[in-house]
Amino acid sequence: MDASLVLIQFLNGMQLGVLLFLLASGLTLTFGIMDFVNLAHGSLYMIGAFFCASLTFWTGSFVWGLLLAIPCTALVGLAVELSVIRHLYARDHLDHVLATFGLILCFDTLTQLIWGPEGISVPLPDVLDGQVTLLPGIVFPTFRLVIILGGLLVAGGLYWLVNHTKLGMLIRAGASNRTMVGALGIDIQTLFTAVFALGAVLAGLAGMLIAPITEASIGMGNEIIITAFVVIIVGGIGSMKGAFIAALLIGLIDTMGRSFLDDLFKLVMSTEAAETSAPAVSAMLIYILMAVVLAIRPQGLFPPKVR
Repeated sequence: MDASLVLIQFLNGMQLGVLLFLLASGLTLTFGIMDFVNLAHGSLYMIGAFFCASLTFWTGSFVWGLLLAIPCTALVGLAVELSVIRHLYARDHLDHVLATFGLILCFDTLTQLIWGPEGISVPLPDVLDGQVTLLPGIVFPTFRLVIILGGLLVAGGLYWLVNHTKLGMLIRAGASNRTMVGALGIDIQTLFTAVFALGAVLAGLAGMLIAPITEASIGMGNEIIITAFVVIIVGGIGSMKGAFIAALLIGLIDTMGRSFLDDLFKLVMSTEAAETSAPAVSAMLIYILMAVVLAIRPQGLFPPKVR
């Protein structure tokens, strides 16, 4: 097995992992802290990608497009929370699922009406569209490296926000006992609105970063949201640390499995059988991991501490 290929696929797994973390961290805030099951979280990922694509063409700069798309996505998150989500907090999870599934259909239809049925490719500036030499003979796309570094910076910022700021203290307190927080004079409704908007920004940012690699397309968030739920279940519902570690772990398992599982299978079975079974098994790996974690440690690998 080529060591350089292993390193490149490891970095690809890291890139997928940090994107999953951006998506899953927002889901952790809404699901783990607000106890709200938001299937439409992936639609905010899609909206962020389309905003970034349109603003990139409008400004002529991907960087400006991304910076302007962030507040636009936050405004969409605020509008959704104020118009729909806040009326569902007191309802059970089935109502959450039904309402947010309806939001997925609305978002997909509105996106098609505004941007059309075709996907939008997002151009990168020359400085981000090249390759970086990591080691002699090993090159890696510059933009993918930027995604990894940017995701790690966001993870550090979220850790500081949740653990070392007044807002983070209120978020953690609201997660533990929202009734008591309200009794102490904190406007829990406004707090939840801010948390939902932050989650929308994180989901949208993930969509903005992946759009130049794939494209902004209708329904792009509907598949990845399932993987994001797997991340928060494996890491521990409500745990930012768990979401980060589980996202990296799942990103690496998925990427390495798709790249090298057929080679491993060829050691114990015929080439034809290996090439037939490896893709199916690699697609199942993260769900197998989730099943094992649920069987051994149902609260997740890193559940939030009870305060």
